[in-house]
Amino acid sequence: MERRRSGHRINSYFCRTSSTILFWRTFFLVLLFTTTTNALVKIPKNKTVPAVIVFGDSIVDAGNNDDMITEARCDYAPYGIDFDGGVATGRFSNGKVPGDIVAEELGIKSNIPAYRDPNLKPEDLLTGVTFASGGAGYVPLTTKIAGGIPLPQQLKYFEEYIKKLKGMVGEERTKFIIKNSLFVVISGSNDIVNNFFALPPVQLHYTVASFTALMADNARSFAQTLYGYGARRILVFGAPPIGCVPSQRTVAGGPTRDCVARFNDASKLFNTKLSANIDVLSRTLRDPTIIYIDIYSPLLDLILNPHQYGFKVANKGCCGTGLIEVTALCNNYTASVCPIRSDYVFWDSFHPTEKAYRIIVAKLLDRYLNRFF
Repeated sequence: MERRRSGHRINSYFCRTSSTILFWRTFFLVLLFTTTTNALVKIPKNKTVPAVIVFGDSIVDAGNNDDMITEARCDYAPYGIDFDGGVATGRFSNGKVPGDIVAEELGIKSNIPAYRDPNLKPEDLLTGVTFASGGAGYVPLTTKIAGGIPLPQQLKYFEEYIKKLKGMVGEERTKFIIKNSLFVVISGSNDIVNNFFALPPVQLHYTVASFTALMADNARSFAQTLYGYGARRILVFGAPPIGCVPSQRTVAGGPTRDCVARFNDASKLFNTKLSANIDVLSRTLRDPTIIYIDIYSPLLDLILNPHQYGFKVANKGCCGTGLIEVTALCNNYTASVCPIRSDYVFWDSFHPTEKAYRIIVAKLLDRYLNRFF
């Protein structure tokens, strides 16, 4: 008799547990289908992009470094001065960064939160997060120098993310989300300026050609790993004209602060190798779902022709003197902020303003997104 009662209690427990899991899965599925904003990019009616999932460096970090001991963090004013409520979230800009803008343009949500944000809500996982970390690079030493989150660790967080998704919506729906989401990978700048050109011992071991080949090979491996997880819409960005960002013009551009040709040449060499690697990978996989994105040309166009886009200043940042201030040097105590951020291509001496990002993202989505549909 006692055994039957015990069995009844156990069965009741499992029924309640199963019912709870079913309820929450249903709840999250409803959220998945109803959480959208007004899309600016038109997607075919029979297609969907449920989430934007981001990896990389400070260009797309939204606060993953906020609790870390590193100079590559910016969870303090005046960063975020034009973000929602003027809050410094850890985004390396005055406002939104590319991941946020992509999600907004696709009508998914207004911004992409950091995966390591302690205030992250479970429902945020359904529509995408960023694993990116300021200071990260394709070469392991690059991230060690900055004290950020290495790309392999970003992938470990992604594995954790997948497990959480499965617990929320089940395995089949998780596979659907991963397959149909837009994956964004942005890295490479730190490898070039903070590793290769900053460390003479590295230049003794590598040439520019061999170092950029290492970068491109690691980038290809990263994209292939994402493909192995089930991702089928992967955008891998090349390096920008890093020799033209204000800080590099200041430290290596001479008295007239010209663009640093050798830095830009390294970016272009990396981009050539990366583009070729992605092409070979796509042919090997027989699946053109990994796309190389040229970020070099659109950003250079803004820098060389600022007035065509409504900018007044392209060789200095908005924060402080605009010559060298970035992260800790861009603060409310020692650096003033330009009153009209929309006049500037760059927010600090390394990262563009939200306005610049919006122009670039709009161009890139218009050029590349239709390849997935």
